[in-house]
Amino acid sequence: MGMEWYDAIARRNGGYKSNAIYSVEGQSGEQVFEERLKELLAFSKHALDAGCGHGDFTIRMSSFGSRITGLDNSIEMIKLAEASLHDTPNPAIRFIHATTKEKLPFEDGEFDLIYNRRGPTSILNHARILKPKGKIIGIHTGAMEVVKERLASNEFVNIEVEIFDQAMIYFPNDRELAKFLTGVPGNIDYTNPDNIELFRARKEPFILHDGRLGMREWKYIWTAEKR
Repeated sequence: MGMEWYDAIARRNGGYKSNAIYSVEGQSGEQVFEERLKELLAFSKHALDAGCGHGDFTIRMSSFGSRITGLDNSIEMIKLAEASLHDTPNPAIRFIHATTKEKLPFEDGEFDLIYNRRGPTSILNHARILKPKGKIIGIHTGAMEVVKERLASNEFVNIEVEIFDQAMIYFPNDRELAKFLTGVPGNIDYTNPDNIELFRARKEPFILHDGRLGMREWKYIWTAEKR
């Protein structure tokens, strides 16, 4: 999956976001991540949002005490993020288009905090941009062995990984599930009537024993410190 998918999502949905309606019951890893991030931002002078998408989360987190640079590999996402700043200027935020597959346009030790909200795990190959003793925190749905290997081999210590798997996500109907699945990286547009048979096949695992449409939320929160 290349940046073409993210660029297409940016153009179609106005950003890396889903307008699906669903409810979450139980402790969500996303909520825990956000609360922990707010605490870290209160002590940060300059944070990097690695994989900022269309910038909505970056802008929201800027209320908690830190200057933030948002980075994304998708030029279409960055265009949307910059447009948001044009509408509501915020000197504490800037957005940068760059790929984590190459050297990033930042100075050594430029940041004291990096956060990765389902962003590119390849950011872990760029430890040089984080100050010594700087913190990194992320949340993902999988690939944790890759994350741990990259952390351990890229100057990171005090590595901790927690799993959050008790929350349930419920969808009120097929339409909302289709919208949710469409927003998963790499997926086709399940809301397109031409893909109705593919959606029906994909829907089966989401029919729970009580007849509701839903799934268990699996999220990993990981933290580490720059050596």
